[in-house]
Amino acid sequence: MALRDSVVGAAAARGGALIGPARTVPLASLDRASCLGGQLEVLRGRSVVVAIRDQLTAATALLELDGVARRMVVCTPDLSAEHLPHVVRSAQANTWLGDAASSAAPEGVGLELALEADPQPEPCEVRRGASLATEWVLLTSGTTGAPKLVAHTLASLTSAFAGPAEQGAPPVWSTFYDIRRYGGMQIYLRALLAGSLVLSSAGEAVPDFLSRVASAGVTHISGTPSHWRKALMSGAAQRFSPQYVRLSGEIADQGILDQLRAAFPQAVVAHAFASTEAGVAFEVRDGRAGFPATLAGSTENGVELDVSRGTLRVRSPGNALGYLGSGAAPLKDAEGFVDLGDRLELREGRYYFVGRSGGIINVGGLKVHPEEVEAVINSHPLVRMSLVRSRRNPITGAVVTAEVVLADRVEEGSEQALDERIRQEILDSCRTTLAAHKVPAAIRFVSSLEMSPSGKLVRPNESPRAIHDNTRERVGPRESGGEA
Repeated sequence: MALRDSVVGAAAARGGALIGPARTVPLASLDRASCLGGQLEVLRGRSVVVAIRDQLTAATALLELDGVARRMVVCTPDLSAEHLPHVVRSAQANTWLGDAASSAAPEGVGLELALEADPQPEPCEVRRGASLATEWVLLTSGTTGAPKLVAHTLASLTSAFAGPAEQGAPPVWSTFYDIRRYGGMQIYLRALLAGSLVLSSAGEAVPDFLSRVASAGVTHISGTPSHWRKALMSGAAQRFSPQYVRLSGEIADQGILDQLRAAFPQAVVAHAFASTEAGVAFEVRDGRAGFPATLAGSTENGVELDVSRGTLRVRSPGNALGYLGSGAAPLKDAEGFVDLGDRLELREGRYYFVGRSGGIINVGGLKVHPEEVEAVINSHPLVRMSLVRSRRNPITGAVVTAEVVLADRVEEGSEQALDERIRQEILDSCRTTLAAHKVPAAIRFVSSLEMSPSGKLVRPNESPRAIHDNTRERVGPRESGGEA
């Protein structure tokens, strides 16, 4: 069954809607309205690049295209124009669907048709027959060069919540993610199939977004740990009381889990491991970082987790079909698992993520995962977030350093003295918890840390070509220099 058939018929009873900053689209209204100006049938069987910039318009168009288009390539709004020919060729696309704010369709790459979606669905008579299983193609947010194109089906994208709907009032979902990234797509589909969705807006200040979230009565909301740290620093998180808070996209350390539990004592605070390639592997709701060792090697709802090689490998109905494009590497290994390179460590019956295989700092031949050090730093009650990086050293080759964003303090005394005390407390905690080569040689307090468009911390090995200057965000309230 096509997505629209699952959504529109039931939407009238539950009052489901897509809610943007300036307008709302009731899902039931799409039974006799379209954002495609009556041209939906023209797109039947085509491979369509969905390059719509406005998120609400894109959300409506994806709902209409499923079951009609053979393939739809969901472009992120920050995709560089220089990568558009690569995307079109890799997807063997023949159709371009944009809006008034989109880049121009690239020339000389085989596009036969270019259409423009309307921001507000208009009443019209449209043939609504689903004739095929549409392939949904998402783009990775890789750190260098052109994005990879990852092919899914609607079944693989919804496999994590394909069971019976929860009873009770329809949920009102929201997410800090853009729905054209995997994390946001998961929430978009969950919301369509069960309730309503409040969409974020690029460039919208966190307090303004959370004010809209509160006004709409949002019950379920998701974002990366960095998104949530930004929300807590803004003070605006006090404006609403969700029932369910979800983290994904980055390692959820104990510090941010504890902060969210304190901020939302009535809510379920869950963190999920998911990726564009592997799908959703699991969700943890016990308030603790990592996941129980009993999940490894088990098969639940068709999801198999393997940790025998030191990284998490996932085989499940949520795995993507593969990468598109000439010369694309296999997505799965010989056993059918997706290995994403997230390294694990077993401690007291629980696996903890310690970082990516490619992000290791080498200190005199000894390995340091930045995320492991950040987890210790972030556990300090006055730390909001941190970023660990390497600094060249003539003896060991590199040493560990940290940039730290502090919460606002209310204690009396000189700021310099307070900062020195906090710095010493962080170092004492690191020396107690970590091996000596992992302890930061320098700690610098900064006002902000850089976030990518996908809501993750920008790490030193990430190319500026992949994260455009005009879409970067700085996260944090204050600055104080100094090293230890």
